[in-house]
Amino acid sequence: MVVVYLLTLSRGGPVAHVRDLAPRVAARGHDVRVETVAIRSKWDVRGALSLWRVVAGADVVHTQDRRAGWFGRVFGRLRGTKVVHTYHGLPEDLAPRVGTSIEAPLPWRRRAWIFGVYLPIERLLARLGPVLVPSQAMADFLAGPARLPRARLLVRPSGIDVRRREPGPHHQPLRLAVAANLEHWKGVDLLLEACAMVAAPVHVDVYGDGAEADALTAAAARLGVDATFHGRVDDVRERLLDADVYVHPSRADNLPIAVLEAMAAALPVVATRVGGVPELVDDGVTGIVVAPDDPSALAQAIERLAADDGERVAMGRAGAARVAEHFDPDETAAAVVQVYEELCASSR
Repeated sequence: MVVVYLLTLSRGGPVAHVRDLAPRVAARGHDVRVETVAIRSKWDVRGALSLWRVVAGADVVHTQDRRAGWFGRVFGRLRGTKVVHTYHGLPEDLAPRVGTSIEAPLPWRRRAWIFGVYLPIERLLARLGPVLVPSQAMADFLAGPARLPRARLLVRPSGIDVRRREPGPHHQPLRLAVAANLEHWKGVDLLLEACAMVAAPVHVDVYGDGAEADALTAAAARLGVDATFHGRVDDVRERLLDADVYVHPSRADNLPIAVLEAMAAALPVVATRVGGVPELVDDGVTGIVVAPDDPSALAQAIERLAADDGERVAMGRAGAARVAEHFDPDETAAAVVQVYEELCASSR
């Protein structure tokens, strides 16, 4: 079986997911290709047309981001190929609604686009092949308010290797880490506000870049927060081994790979109750889950772990055990290959 993983992104959760999944699918005897295609926007017809060549010869085309999903599924089916799509995330307008009852108001033009164009197209595309979703929260949203056909939705969590079973030694000051695109919905501004409230000395390592990088750097200086902005780095998993606590202050999310990576490094996680995060972080066992958009709650959680090294170690240890039990990458690959095999054996 020839499997083509199709991306239009060069970084982020979808890329990390494919990096873990593709070699394991290949190890099961399948011919695997990972293709990153430069499609700059949903209106980039020239970039999209290049997919006709890219998907040639595939038995399964598995798209991994929104632009890849829009064009790759269509060209795949035109080629007579089976297609699968994974929802790693949603437009920022919709993402805060996953796992909550929040319905933030939208400007009428944006609302018309989302509910009059984007979601109807996604409903049509979902009929072309199975749609994999990493979290139950995302599946419930897509089958509910978004009205995608539930029969096409399959919950398949991401998998990751455990890096270590025991947390590292405690640092002074406490070292916090966050890895995220520096955009509003990732909530790094909330983490900086929280750190300004924490009485214990802390240092924050921020991995990632984005539109808010300069504003966040200025905010850290204004708030007096000891923070290092590393920009985009290719070895986040290695660098997490030097942290004490991972903080995920997102305003919206699906099943964030960064949280899995932190748990696989035996780090306790402080995270917001958004999307599928509660499906990853067992509150009070592998970390602390707080309400979104609440820097005071983040600060209290950080203070709690700064004051109790025993709890920090216990949570980190429990997080690594949870990843090993529920997010084994070989089991993830086996489950995804089963989807491919059943799809190729069918007439759909």
